[in-house]
Formats: sequence, C-alpha cells, structure tokens
Amino acid sequence: MTPRDPADANDTPWSDLDRPPLNGMALRRGLLRAGGLWTGLEVVQRTGSTNSDLVARATAGGLAEGAVLVAEEQTQGRGRLDRRWTAPARSGLFFSVLLRPAEVPVARWGWLPLLTGVAVATGLSRAAGVDTALKWPNDLLVTVGGEERKAGGILAERAGDDGVVVGVGINVTLRAAELPVPQAGSLALAGAVSTDRDPLLRAMLRSLEDWYGRWRSAGGDPSASGLQETYAAGCATLGRTVRAELPGDRAITGEAVAVDGDGRLVIATAAGVQEPVGAGDIVHLRPA
Repeated sequence: MTPRDPADANDTPWSDLDRPPLNGMALRRGLLRAGGLWTGLEVVQRTGSTNSDLVARATAGGLAEGAVLVAEEQTQGRGRLDRRWTAPARSGLFFSVLLRPAEVPVARWGWLPLLTGVAVATGLSRAAGVDTALKWPNDLLVTVGGEERKAGGILAERAGDDGVVVGVGINVTLRAAELPVPQAGSLALAGAVSTDRDPLLRAMLRSLEDWYGRWRSAGGDPSASGLQETYAAGCATLGRTVRAELPGDRAITGEAVAVDGDGRLVIATAAGVQEPVGAGDIVHLRPA
C-alpha cells in the first residue's frame, strides 16, 4: 500500500470524515496524572516508525519512562522480522511507549510483548466490544466472517541499557478493499461497537499501565503477577496443531501445549518431545 504524498491537497486530517484525527490534548488530560506511568504523550501526523523515533529519543538520553508517541500514519512501520506494516492515515492506532523496568531482572523482559498483548486485548474488549485473541508471540486476532484474521501486532525493542520501547499497531477502521493481505482484519470488520480511536487508545494505555504495574510489583514474575495464566487463557495458539518456522531454516510441527515461565511456546511433537520455542514464526494448522 503506497503512502499518500503529504503535498496532496486532499490529504488533511478531515479528508475522511469517517476517520477524524486524534485529540492529543484530550488524551493527555485523560492519561497523564501525578504518580501515574504515562509522563508524556505526543501525536504526530506522519512518521516512518514510532518505534524507531522513540528508540532514538530514548537512547539519546533524558527521556523519562512513560513517554508515548502516537502517529496518525506510519510509512515505515515494522512488525517482527522487519516486515512492513502500512495502512491509510487515521485508519488505525499506531503508537509506542517507553518502559524502564528497573525492578525486573533483564531475563524476564521477554514477557513485555506478551504483557502488552494481554493489556491491548483487555482494553479493546472493554472499549470496542469485540472478541479478541492472542497469537503467540505478538499478534492480535479478531474474527471476520467466521475466519480468524490478524488485526494488530506488537514489537518490542531495546532502548539503551535500561529501556524497552514497545510498539503497537491496530487496524481500527480498515475497510475490506484496503486490506493489505486477505489474512488481515480490523475492529470495524469484526463488528466493533465503537471505532472511536480516542477512547480505544485510552483504554489500551490504562490497561497497559495496570498490567505493567502488577508485573513490575511482582519483580517480573509471570506467575505471581497473574500474567502467565491470563495470557494462556486468551492465547488462540494453545491447543492447536502448529508449525514453528525457526531460525536456520528449521521447522517443527506439533501441538502447542503451554507458555512456560520464560514466555516460550512449548510444542509437543509426534516424537513425544516437548520443545520450547523462544523465537520464530508460528503457523496455525488446525482450526480452533
């Protein structure tokens, strides 16, 4: 999908009345509070990648935990394995947050994408009234016409020695004719009761603040914080026959039986071996 030319006279925040711009002032008023996680929120009209921008700012120094960067349009948004993520302006929510979990051992930071998935799914279920599910490790799924579709994704990147930037992209009002691939979906196509992006973003960020606070207070322990159990309950990958496409052109097939304490997907193979997978592409082979 080719981004529009910013010089196009029709490319204004109000060029599509079904996709009004975000209200940055109202978002800051509703989310920034003394003692809260969120310390700053900026909405930009267009950028390459909110993750890249926030990582650069964080590593340059002086950026406090809780900074939020939101873009009305991304031209170089990235998913896992540097896959491109593009969508029309104001058709989705594309944002990144800076976290500095000093109380949590670095070995447990791998839970942050899964934690964000739980928070996003929880927030959207409340605010959009749409059933969502999580595909390990970082996809948000909705049902469109009886089919499972990807409506969002999460990408976490280190930002210096003590920071992590977590980016979220959600298709909100993407129409059928605008889908980049047949397997994509959006909240609107899934029958969301609301596609007003301001309350959706507030709901996701409030849910993320809540889950991050629980996890951090537990020292990053996924069991004590309730994260591991909640993730497993909402994970559409568990109980499915899957193929894990691993680095080095290796693949394994079997039933996804658990998410272990390190956030890895445990796959039971036909050979009777339970193999934990920490990185790779997961393909669902058996319908839920």
